Amino acid sequence: MPVRKSILVKTATATLMALTAPALSHPHIFAEARLDITIGKDRNVEALHHVWRFDDLFSSTVLVEFDKNQDMALDADELKDVADTVHASLADYNYFQTVTHDGKDVDMRAPDRLIADFVDNQLIILFETKPDAALTLDGKVDFAVYDPTFYTAIDFLEDAYMAVEAMPDGCSRAVIRPDAEEAIAQNQQTLTEAFFNDPTGNDLSKIFATRLEITCGRDS
Repeated sequence: MPVRKSILVKTATATLMALTAPALSHPHIFAEARLDITIGKDRNVEALHHVWRFDDLFSSTVLVEFDKNQDMALDADELKDVADTVHASLADYNYFQTVTHDGKDVDMRAPDRLIADFVDNQLIILFETKPDAALTLDGKVDFAVYDPTFYTAIDFLEDAYMAVEAMPDGCSRAVIRPDAEEAIAQNQQTLTEAFFNDPTGNDLSKIFATRLEITCGRDS
């Protein structure tokens, strides 16, 4: 397997690039997440609002690496450096989000910017994304947030943390939390040795991702 790059690297860029470093079989960075989806009056998905709160160890590493004036805090310019680095490092991974409409991938626009904050000694990242083309709620639309390299675990601790604003009549929401063993059993033919040796070369990790499923009648 590829040699693992340590999270405790000594350059600022590499610290946050570790978000997308090739993984072995388990995550090394943990984040609690919230996803809020805004729906317009035309039943189109207007925006996805993401909030990630990172674990203490990763947050403290980021603090040390980006605290240029060594005052044990991150000022506005330092936080912007953090946000810009995350923005660049996640671009090739669609910002850990996947959206499908009746099983087909939906293209999402990259966020114009990310916002970084430090609250209670934990790094928080906020950003907004939008569908590249009109995405109307009919049939089944799924939203998930996952790291295709398995390096970062994005967890929604409560179902309520995957929320929909202005849910149209005739639509229902459900939070799907796949059972890992069942997911492996159902997909064992595709979980090949190449997948484990090169986790960045596919998106099979989405079978393990917690996802929000919105189902709407075609004529609702």
